[in-house]
Parts: sequence; structure tokens; C-alpha cells
Amino acid sequence: MEKQNEPNQLNIELSEEVAQGIYSNLAVISHSSSEFIVDFIRLMPGVPKAKVQSRIILTPEHAKRLLSALQDNIAKYESQFGNIKKPAGSGNTFMPPIVGFGGGEA
Repeated sequence: MEKQNEPNQLNIELSEEVAQGIYSNLAVISHSSSEFIVDFIRLMPGVPKAKVQSRIILTPEHAKRLLSALQDNIAKYESQFGNIKKPAGSGNTFMPPIVGFGGGEA
């Protein structure tokens, strides 16, 4: 039996190139009154310069939905695989000194 497309169903296309993904081990988030900007960065050991791999710009509403979706997925992950541990001595956050980035008004 063939499934009929519902009027509210969204068809999402994922190209092979995008499906490979981009590795990031740091995200820098800034915001203005109308948008949140998330820069995904790859830090390499011993290299003093890091390049932004991808920038995502979100409305405040979409940023809040993303936060909720991440919290939900982390809870599901931890219920299946156990708690995600933070590195010892990291406190609440780790932020290397990066010139030209910051929170607040963008």
C-alpha cells in the first residue's frame, strides 16, 4: 500500500555533500534583538588559529525550539547510554580566548 502525502508533510532533501557533515568542537553563540548566530568552529591542538566551519543564523523563536530539541535529545541519549561527563576542571563552560567574538548585541 502506498502512503499518500499529507498536506502538512514536509519533504526534506539531504544532499550527499551535506550528509557527510562538518566536525566542530566549539560553538560560539552571539545574538541581537532579532537573531541568534551560532558559529561552529574546529579547534586543532597546537594551532593558534581556528576557522569557522559553518554559521547558522536563527530567529529567537527557532533558537528556543532548538534548545528544547537538544535538551530532549540529550535526555534520551543519557537514558540510553548514561550521563554525558564534562571534562574535569572545566567548570560550567570552556571558552578559549577568541578575539572578535562575543555574546550580547551583534
